[in-house]
Amino acid sequence: MKNMQKGFTLIELMIVVAIIAILAAIAIPAYQDYITRSQFAESQTIADGMKTPVQEFVAAKGTCPTNSEAGSAILPAASYEGKYVAKAESAGTADAQGGGCTITVTFKGTGSVSTPLAAKTAVFKAANAGGAYTWTCTSEVPNKYLPQVCRQ
Repeated sequence: MKNMQKGFTLIELMIVVAIIAILAAIAIPAYQDYITRSQFAESQTIADGMKTPVQEFVAAKGTCPTNSEAGSAILPAASYEGKYVAKAESAGTADAQGGGCTITVTFKGTGSVSTPLAAKTAVFKAANAGGAYTWTCTSEVPNKYLPQVCRQ
């Protein structure tokens, strides 16, 4: 009677290891890009929290608020921080009726966020289109990490 083979041969095991290595080589960079994009999304969330108070301030006073301006609903920059965002500040032009107000979000340094975001900024700029504000986004972060609305 013939002996039946039990277990895997060395070649079969090497093929499985090679397949896993190829999958990991593709998956790890894609996952790192995904993590960076999700970290960037925090800047949008924080900026969204500042947009309405900025628009209300402009409607009331006709100028863009700063984070420290009296009568502004904008809190100090340190109040607008998150897990990946160091600070967010409001600024702009004296005549804000045509737009010009900006919200600048600065990411934390290396070690707190993915390397492509470390100490970089995202700028959200308002444009007044007849009382309805539209916000555009620009950033020094490479396009592949940005959401579609921020890509140039």
